Amino acid sequence: MRILRLSHSGVVAAWRGRDEALRAAGHVVHLVCAERWDEGGRTVTVSAADRAGADLSAVRTWGTHPALFVYDPRPLWRALGESAWDVLDLHEEPFALASAEFLLLRWLRRCHAPYVIYSAQNITKRYPIPFRWFERTILRHAAGAYPCNQAAGRIMRRKGFPGAAEVVPLGFDPAVFHPAPSRDEPPPGSTVRIGYAGRLAPHKGVATLVAALEPYPQLSLTLCGSGPQEQQLRQLVAERGLSDRVTFAGSRSGEALADFYRSLDVLAVPSLATPSWIEQFCRVAVEAMACGVPVVATDSGALPEVVGDAGVIVPAGDALALGAALAALGADEARRQRLAAAGMTRAGSMTWTQVATQLRRLYGAATHEPLAEPPPVRVVVVAYHRADLLETAIADLHYPVTVVDNSADPQVRAVARRCGATYLDAGRNGGFGAGVNLALLSFDSPADVLLLNPDATISNDAIARMQQQLRAVPDAATIAAPQTDPAGRSARVMWPFPTPAESWRAALGLGRWSRPQFGIGSILMLRAEAIAQVGGFDEDFFLYAEETDWAYRARSMGWRHLLARDLSGSHEAAATSSDPARRETHFAAGHERFSRKHFGALGWTVTRAGVIVGAAGRWALQPARRPAHLARAQRYLRGPMAQETTLSQGAG
Repeated sequence: MRILRLSHSGVVAAWRGRDEALRAAGHVVHLVCAERWDEGGRTVTVSAADRAGADLSAVRTWGTHPALFVYDPRPLWRALGESAWDVLDLHEEPFALASAEFLLLRWLRRCHAPYVIYSAQNITKRYPIPFRWFERTILRHAAGAYPCNQAAGRIMRRKGFPGAAEVVPLGFDPAVFHPAPSRDEPPPGSTVRIGYAGRLAPHKGVATLVAALEPYPQLSLTLCGSGPQEQQLRQLVAERGLSDRVTFAGSRSGEALADFYRSLDVLAVPSLATPSWIEQFCRVAVEAMACGVPVVATDSGALPEVVGDAGVIVPAGDALALGAALAALGADEARRQRLAAAGMTRAGSMTWTQVATQLRRLYGAATHEPLAEPPPVRVVVVAYHRADLLETAIADLHYPVTVVDNSADPQVRAVARRCGATYLDAGRNGGFGAGVNLALLSFDSPADVLLLNPDATISNDAIARMQQQLRAVPDAATIAAPQTDPAGRSARVMWPFPTPAESWRAALGLGRWSRPQFGIGSILMLRAEAIAQVGGFDEDFFLYAEETDWAYRARSMGWRHLLARDLSGSHEAAATSSDPARRETHFAAGHERFSRKHFGALGWTVTRAGVIVGAAGRWALQPARRPAHLARAQRYLRGPMAQETTLSQGAG
């Protein structure tokens, strides 16, 4: 695979490990980075030897803030045109000027390679124009996302990324950061060696760490780093009479930093949680764990996620809790050894080789790389009572069936077991999308997934042909089965996406000329590779529009949707619902939710107006159906989501 990566932080040689690991796996990687950058308070420059290599372009930049700088566009222009890249890896924030610059040049260069985007931002922020425009546009069109923490991934999805964000850690080199060959534990009563590595800046909580140390004379502290707070911290140490227990060791990197870690009994990570910043990853925690040093960290941002069960977590900013944890761990050699072993295991999943493996998988998904062999088909049915219909749907199927029960109905459980299906009790009625997600999470290997309504039926032969037709089209994410109702009449299964323009096309009577774009979820097969890239269903939807949203997200990531040929299934529409008014309310609420999510408040306003105008026109032209058209207009005038909330509160 040919990969073009853009990352200003690639100026640090040690952070190019992911590129080297990808090359070692046989891939072509060209890195474009800043030629000079301020990293951790020191200016780092790409060496002359590294500049001479063919795999790296060190580029002049203008600006010093990670979100407010741009590259010299000429090297980027050349790099985009020098090769037929398979994928572009944009290791910059989606709201950054540099990201917008790179993708503008990509468009002008007519480079059609898909791109994946990085983010560490784990606080939801609303950026000023044009940065929030950059962010939304870049996220909406990305083929993949690899945040370095879970919160950043959730924010990326909330702000427009259509797929499944894969958390990829910031790696390290195990040849540098590893335990000492042997370690002599100090005798009982010895000073416990606490260490800190990182910036000496207020948000890093070093002052809290110094205060935490004071009540415990058995603790000594070495501060490895530099920064704007250094003089203030030196004064604080002197004022508290801790000069004989606190050492300022200056900045270190590479082997010297690894030696520092190995000299410690415990590493402290006292980061604070501020309104504008929380810890986004913390390389030093991973490096220390890799060196066999247990970690005491605060609960700021991603620290609990990074440290996991391999360390001790205390509340951010709480000096008493931090000091107590350090003293307790320092006094318990056996626990330190257990945490050190757990830390080494945990760090082992974050080496550059592991990072490269994750990125390679992400690149494969972004480029719609097919699985080596066609996966099996698994059938998923989300049931809500009506065990009689469920039995008719699955009794004769030869494929593995998973029944997700949203009703906790003993009769549904009995039917599932009698038919040899896997039964999953959802524990609540979270809707169709939540049920599908529960089934997907239960699978231990990729599968093409047939979604089957409990009031629908299809033959084994038709399922096999659906998969054959799906697999014959490399960029097809789904295939829907043609369906008939109980009277044998053909039912419409392919629809245009409910965009604002489509609502007005329908209002003006032009809907018959709309192009079908996706299939409904009553009998719908999802491709395994598309599931891996797009992810699960959005659980904010309830009962309707879940598959519409998923299909729309898949289309934005380059997939399309098919209608199967020469086969048919049956669907008794609405057989599992006994309240038409409630059903219509949920349907309209799904429409509003979809419109707001993908087109914003203005898009919903346009859509809503189109529906109301269309209902009014049909009220005038179709006297026999005036009550239904009036109810539809009233529903959209009052707001479907608000009405759905009222329904839910009434049911509660």
